[in-house]
Amino acid sequence: SISITKEKEMGTMEVLLVSPLNPLQIIAGKVIPYLLLAFVNSTVILILARTVFKVPIVGSLWLVVFECILFVITSLSLGIMISTISPNQQTAMMISLGGLILPTIILSGYIFPIDNMPILLQIISNFIPAKWFIIIIRGVMLKGSDLSYVWKETLVLFGMSALFTFISIRNFKTRLG
Repeated sequence: SISITKEKEMGTMEVLLVSPLNPLQIIAGKVIPYLLLAFVNSTVILILARTVFKVPIVGSLWLVVFECILFVITSLSLGIMISTISPNQQTAMMISLGGLILPTIILSGYIFPIDNMPILLQIISNFIPAKWFIIIIRGVMLKGSDLSYVWKETLVLFGMSALFTFISIRNFKTRLG
């Protein structure tokens, strides 16, 4: 989430702004390397889960890979959005660490069951992308669900990704000011 704020602070944003690139292209240029790294990480994690830890992949491996990529895109678009609304790197880091990572760990359903949370926290958990990803992965890997069972959760991740990207592009300053 600090990539764009770092460019602003270092003064290298001016080079990007005078280039013929539009905001979407600049943001894509920031996201694609991380997307590739995340794809490699996801692949290694899936291989280790299957071979070392004997985690079953009952459903489609291709669906798992697709959903992993979608979740990474959603997470990256959220990070870019934070970067575009933050005035500096420190603010971006504080939003990411305090306002994003901690709630994700607590409210995603990974550690604590969402059904056992107070109703307010259950409502807030609906805004955590990891909640939807965990539901998808549990369904596909452990229950053998196909896309016809996890399409709603997939649509939520698509919607979040589109919203975060839209906000990022809208907030992206095309002029220094």
